[in-house]
Amino acid sequence: MAKIKFVKQGLEVEAKPGESVLDAARAVGAPEGSLCGGVCACSTCHVYVLSGAASLSEMEDDENDILDKAFDVRATSRLGCQARVRGDGTIEVEISRESLEAYEAEHPS
Repeated sequence: MAKIKFVKQGLEVEAKPGESVLDAARAVGAPEGSLCGGVCACSTCHVYVLSGAASLSEMEDDENDILDKAFDVRATSRLGCQARVRGDGTIEVEISRESLEAYEAEHPS
């Protein structure tokens, strides 16, 4: 199992192999957007992997294509719906501003 930490929210959760960063966010109540429902059709689950990237799946072409449309893409950018746990370790992520705004739009107060 891996531990996924959402650093700015101070949240962490254990995730099994095959579970995505988005699955982990939903399990712990982290505010990660997912307008398409997590099917790699938008970039609203955009996160930055601060550490532990080796414990995640490799980026595939579909994910890379969607990230081309995202805002503030960095070398550590991943889509939470596509970044899946593949091994043990601690994975630290920061939810992008784009994703936080999408979450707020999905969950108005």
